[in-house]
Amino acid sequence: MTADFLLELRSEEIPARMQAGARADLERLFVRALADAGLPAPAITVWSTPRRLALIARDLPLATEAVREELKGPRTSAPPQALDGFLRKTGLTADQLVDRDGVWFAVVEKPGRATAAVLAEAIPAIIRAFPWPKSQRWGADSLSSEAMRWVRPLSGIIALLGGEVVPCAIGGIASGRETMGHRFHHSGVITIDGVDDYAPKLRAAHVIADQAEREAIVRTRAQAVAAEAGLVLVEDEGLVIENAGLTEWPVPLLGRFDEEFLAVPPEVIQLTARVNQKYFIATNPPRTGEGDHAQHGGGASPQAPTLANAFICTANIEAHDGGQAIIAGNRKVLAARLSDARFFWDQDQKTPLAEQAKKLGRITFHEKLGSLADKVARVADLAEWLAKEGIVPGADPAQARLAAELCKADLVTEMVGEFPELQGLMGGYYARAEGLPHAVADAIRDHYKPVGQGDAVPDAPVSVAVALADKLDTLRGFFAIDEKPTGSKDPFALRRAALGVIRIITENRLRLAVAEGDLLTFFADRLKVQQREAGVRHDLIDAVLALGGENDLVRLLARVHALQAFVGTEDGRNLLAGYKRAANILKKETWAPLPQTHEPEAAEAALAEALAAAGPGVDAAIAEEDFTAAMAALASLRAPIDHFFDAVTVNDADANKRANRLALLDLFRAAVHKVSDFSRIEG
Repeated sequence: MTADFLLELRSEEIPARMQAGARADLERLFVRALADAGLPAPAITVWSTPRRLALIARDLPLATEAVREELKGPRTSAPPQALDGFLRKTGLTADQLVDRDGVWFAVVEKPGRATAAVLAEAIPAIIRAFPWPKSQRWGADSLSSEAMRWVRPLSGIIALLGGEVVPCAIGGIASGRETMGHRFHHSGVITIDGVDDYAPKLRAAHVIADQAEREAIVRTRAQAVAAEAGLVLVEDEGLVIENAGLTEWPVPLLGRFDEEFLAVPPEVIQLTARVNQKYFIATNPPRTGEGDHAQHGGGASPQAPTLANAFICTANIEAHDGGQAIIAGNRKVLAARLSDARFFWDQDQKTPLAEQAKKLGRITFHEKLGSLADKVARVADLAEWLAKEGIVPGADPAQARLAAELCKADLVTEMVGEFPELQGLMGGYYARAEGLPHAVADAIRDHYKPVGQGDAVPDAPVSVAVALADKLDTLRGFFAIDEKPTGSKDPFALRRAALGVIRIITENRLRLAVAEGDLLTFFADRLKVQQREAGVRHDLIDAVLALGGENDLVRLLARVHALQAFVGTEDGRNLLAGYKRAANILKKETWAPLPQTHEPEAAEAALAEALAAAGPGVDAAIAEEDFTAAMAALASLRAPIDHFFDAVTVNDADANKRANRLALLDLFRAAVHKVSDFSRIEG
């Protein structure tokens, strides 16, 4: 016999950002409690709204099975202390133990228990163990540190197994079958009969229990109200989830703000609406302008969408006036926020970036690396050098220096002080407003990029020079003061900086050698992580690095890609097998080449000729950085080495034959090592 179980933990508002974690924690703690009691993990559904966590477990057995456990103890001849410890562990007395061939065994019979009794114990334990990021005590008992804690005051518990109340209590709150509906659309209690009528009765009381359904409503209705106004919603899945977590009955509504605020950069408007008010924004639909017929093959080309003076808020009620009063109230609040943003925008433009940059001397970058002004000076020198040396082709050295000198200036502006997420971006806007060259403004805007895996990599020359210089300076500086990442700790985000350098170098195909040993090793480790996600084997990177002297990331990856393609072919696999066989023989033997006193067998001569022919081809291909051709030259050795092992006994009784055959294998190994260290290749 089985039954379905419903648990609802009702409270004051649960922060939206905590709800996903709370659902996962509730399921985890519940499953663990069942497992500890010997109950199988059932099919579980977990829901959350701002005012409740709910869990449904289907087909729970009505009782646990009786369990017979045998525990092996000490030998019967063991000291009394060992026996006493075993008895304490099992909770038995000596006369309850069984002697089997001189060893004590404890046989423990655990009778089955009613599942309702298991749940009655588990529910208070789960509540007490719940790991909220922040929680509170309340009421008369709150003065005691032993009082129950919850994210907000807990007000009700539903616990129904097969429709029957599972009796339990915690903090003065007893379980039952009553809950509450929507705070404004429903009054009085709702009586729940069981699992199947829980969601329907809540829906009738204007509560949608399933957060995924609320998310779908927010997503689709926000798109619809934007489309009804002739606009396009700026999609934001994080905001969808947050709005669903703030409402039990979501109703997206579109409002308008004054067009004069559109003078503020669109990213500022979006961030103001999103962070402060949880609003979506919308754009005007792309306009079709007259395109270049020569370039576009005739017809029109789409223009970039522009921000509309619209916002979409998510109400938690079905308003009688269609939401007009709600929209008006939200419009006033947003107008106040946008007024602040416009003030910051206007004030910041009164001070040139060069003047703002002078304030960076008052900000410490790191106590051992100086101020932000010191960092900027280093970055400017490095960016100019990258441009002058042609490492970043096409970068103007003067523009690279200027962009680097101003790249951190927006950190002291009012706007970035309010919205740190806009660092770099605002500097680009202010630079453009000053009339600085577009290449300089773009470099300031993009110098933090790429920030994450999905972020775009700068490709404009000046932008590349400054972004690369900024990250290289950070890495070089922190490695110099021995502040390297350890384990999971990376307080200065050096792993992210290294991945950024790797992507900038490889995607722009820059020829920049990394000289420092520790830093090169660090780059190699980050490269393995990055390339593993791209499907490149880490052992092949090790095989190329093991040769030593390869500190050019573009060339290194070209080698690795050619090697991966080669070892995936039949010739590559067989050559690798021949190499490993040769390396194993050479590892076990010592020899010195002797004068040739015997006529070489045909297989020896063929291998020697193949090596003589392949060597120059491999060298020439490597010099040209044509590593695919180098692999093709190596492939010519596959048949000769196979034939050599089939036809020749390497460890011949004749010392002269043996020494010269070993020397031939050593030449074969050296030829292969011109491309990579095959001993590092797995398989």
